[in-house]
Amino acid sequence: MGTLWQFFGFPDPEAPSPETVKRAKKRKTKKENQAPGQQLTIVSPDEVLPVETTLESNVSKPAPIPPPIKHSTSLPKGWTGPVTPDGEAFHDLSNYSSTSTDFPDRALRYVVPDQMHRLPIRPIEDRLRRGDTVIVDLNGLIHMDTQTNACRRTLKHMADEIGIAIFALDESDKLLLLPGSDVSMDVSKNELGLVPLLM
Repeated sequence: MGTLWQFFGFPDPEAPSPETVKRAKKRKTKKENQAPGQQLTIVSPDEVLPVETTLESNVSKPAPIPPPIKHSTSLPKGWTGPVTPDGEAFHDLSNYSSTSTDFPDRALRYVVPDQMHRLPIRPIEDRLRRGDTVIVDLNGLIHMDTQTNACRRTLKHMADEIGIAIFALDESDKLLLLPGSDVSMDVSKNELGLVPLLM
């Protein structure tokens, strides 16, 4: 296979010149004829060395080419679908149809106070009774401590009526988690923030 230089008719600048290739071949043949550790002997011009025998002894026989390895494909039992050119089973994902399911029974709800800084307590209670988990974000009331405490009290009163616990997800108790009915919470590890994760 030729190089780009040969395609345009130029000599390859990285290839060695023909003269150096000839010299290297001559050196190799001289080195191949000499056994390592032997000294050169002076030969009279009348003696003729058997060149053919020395060349035949140095040339090794080519290694036999092994037969090709035949890969046995393992199709699944009862496979009736398409097969790849390699003989493997081809799984066309567009052929699989999933059964249509109804809406999920439970959800994760995110609630923030409205424009009047109030929480929709009754809809939250309804969702908690159905099993939804509600996260209440009071960070919008950052400068209204009185209104923040009022929202916390109403959430606490509603949680006591339902019989659930409220979990604070941050240190300032502005992000609250209310698990729905039949939702189990692991309270053995209550580490907040990234500091415990980095240790």
